Amino acid sequence: MGTDKETQSRSNDIMEKSTYTIRPCCLEDLEGVINVNEKELPEDYPYFFYKSILDSFPESFLVAINEDGHIIGYIMWRVERLPALNSLNLIRKGHLVSIAVSKDYRRKGIAWELLVKSMPEIRRRKISEYVLEVRVSNYGAINLYKRLGYKIDSIKKKYYRDGENAYFMIKTVNNPL
Repeated sequence: MGTDKETQSRSNDIMEKSTYTIRPCCLEDLEGVINVNEKELPEDYPYFFYKSILDSFPESFLVAINEDGHIIGYIMWRVERLPALNSLNLIRKGHLVSIAVSKDYRRKGIAWELLVKSMPEIRRRKISEYVLEVRVSNYGAINLYKRLGYKIDSIKKKYYRDGENAYFMIKTVNNPL
């Protein structure tokens, strides 16, 4: 029988070789999405919140599924209509509501792929920019968003329930549809 280090090493090798699929979320996936959220993020939402996002923006609510059929990550967006500065017009913004990847599957490109596949889908809603909030301490996510062209616009003080600040990040859509 192998040592704990050998077992851990073999386990890590298996994780490195794991495969996953990204597809649109369906109603039957919501329990798995909620499970990932509750394990990985301090912010919890009620079931009806996920369902309302799924009902309203199904094309940009994606899940990552491992080879065993379990949900290991998700992303969900919504569109917000806000007044434009110095105008009576409304601007449509694609707001990243939530993204999470199970701890054992991080640093494998899943969050990147969820973003890259979902952004064009929410863009079809004729948005002029993508927006999101991210914990100021979440360096990995901040760097991921920066690699995708997001810029820090401002800081939202005490944005999270635990009092942590959030960066408000924006990515302008060059040619709105």
